[in-house]
Amino acid sequence: MGASWRGTRGMPFWLDDPSRPPQRAHLDRATTTDLVIVGAGYSGLWAALLAKQQDPDRDVVVVDACRVGWAASGRNGGFCDASITHGAGNGRDRFPDEYDTLKRLGDENLDGLIADLDKYDIDCDLERTGELNVATEDYQVGDLREAAEAGEGRFLDREEVRREVASPTYLAGLWDEHGTVMVHPGKLAWGLARAAEDMGVRIFEGSHVRGIKRERDGTRLQTRHASLTARQVVLATNAFPALVRRVRPFIVPVYDYALVTEPLSGEQLAAIGWQHRQGIGDSANQFHYYRLTPDNRILFGGYDAIYHFRRKISSALDSRPQTFDLLSEHFFTTFPQLEGLGFSHAWGGAIDLCSRFCAFFGTAHGGQTAYAAGFTGLGVGATRFGAQVMLDLLSGEETERTATRLVRTKPLPFPPEPFAYAGVQITRASIARADRNEGRRDLWLRTLDRFGLGFDS
Repeated sequence: MGASWRGTRGMPFWLDDPSRPPQRAHLDRATTTDLVIVGAGYSGLWAALLAKQQDPDRDVVVVDACRVGWAASGRNGGFCDASITHGAGNGRDRFPDEYDTLKRLGDENLDGLIADLDKYDIDCDLERTGELNVATEDYQVGDLREAAEAGEGRFLDREEVRREVASPTYLAGLWDEHGTVMVHPGKLAWGLARAAEDMGVRIFEGSHVRGIKRERDGTRLQTRHASLTARQVVLATNAFPALVRRVRPFIVPVYDYALVTEPLSGEQLAAIGWQHRQGIGDSANQFHYYRLTPDNRILFGGYDAIYHFRRKISSALDSRPQTFDLLSEHFFTTFPQLEGLGFSHAWGGAIDLCSRFCAFFGTAHGGQTAYAAGFTGLGVGATRFGAQVMLDLLSGEETERTATRLVRTKPLPFPPEPFAYAGVQITRASIARADRNEGRRDLWLRTLDRFGLGFDS
């Protein structure tokens, strides 16, 4: 029967770390600055660091409602992918004429990210392992072969993939050895914050921005305790309600969940192989992602993507027993040889889903406020690119990044309630049915595909 997740610590494994820095002070007095960044996750922290790279004399302030990296940036699996289009398939489908450019920009972004980590001495347990996509149903094998033929990785047949990682569920694999690196999400956020502060950035935690208004002398933001006036603003609030209200219809928050095991013994590690420590994702529409942590636990997440009526976000939703039960069952189906291994952590968090599955961008307040949102769960690397785009937009100068359709266009908005909730529930049911029916998409999913929505998870 495996092992129960009950009794685990109900917080992200990555944030339950003795190296987590103490909480910073909140903003307690009226402040004027050149650039204020709302949100101290990856998007905001990269924007702060890159802004100081561009202009060391620019005064930069970062404010966050809670703590550095506490939301999506500290709750993900640590897959840092080169793709800025949520994968090659999504990129080719939505931006066929410029996909080669977007692929190159994504590769350059990952290279730049790794170089910055080295430059600023940010130790986030980076591992250049690549990612292994596995087929667990016969119909998925052909898709992996086609991806390999398109240059997206090395195809592994049943015997080869099981030599890499010993799971009886694997029928084939696609190993992209260079497009993904694994990181410790918490240490990445804390390292970016420390590097930004070393360059003179001021970071205030516990400073929820309640409103934003363009005024004659700049843009004014109000927190509970004080106001901020800035010449320019970056909004990096992920799944939380956008301060620019017209952005809100483009995002719905969906909850993703994960379990982490106790550390594996040497015998348990030998039983599953995994010597190359790749990040792993399976090929179903409702997919799992999993990886080894630096201390040889297994993080196992995904499958369920839960949307709550009226875009509800609450800490009470970070735990979902029925999903943790499912993940535990699926874990031991994947690795029956680990029967009895215990779990140490279980958590969830909100992802900023948009209808095209990759980030969108824009400006407000006469071009003096920039935003990026909609990374849809693949933002560990892409947020650095997004931060560069926001700074480009604020500069007012066209760059290769801002000239792309990725930046110049937006996804289709979601409908108002109750239609959004009904649509998401119908879509989830159809996706589950497709997974049971050799991937065949029903009329509802084909209709979404036709309108460019193309949901697959």
